[in-house]
Amino acid sequence: MVHAVSIWLLVAGLSGAGLVNAIGAFGTRSDFTRWGYPQWWSILTGGLEIMSAVLIALPVSRIVGLTLGAAVIAAAVLTVLRHRDFSHLVPLGVFVALLALAATSP
Repeated sequence: MVHAVSIWLLVAGLSGAGLVNAIGAFGTRSDFTRWGYPQWWSILTGGLEIMSAVLIALPVSRIVGLTLGAAVIAAAVLTVLRHRDFSHLVPLGVFVALLALAATSP
């Protein structure tokens, strides 16, 4: 039960984060620019998050989706730590926990 819930929470969370990044509102774009990325980087990140969510939702591609999601979240954690923008760590920590639960549960 925890496994299924963690997977669907992860799918919902990555989809939502992906949409926010892909839409690229002013605040999102300014964060990415402040971190040294080009303005279009948020669109790429959003696309990868949405792709990861879709892959996780499908049992046949779940491992690939979890791997892609882990890579995206790891890059986000490293970016936030490098720029000492600690306010973003809480949601990223939730993603890390959900990824760990989804990957380790049967």
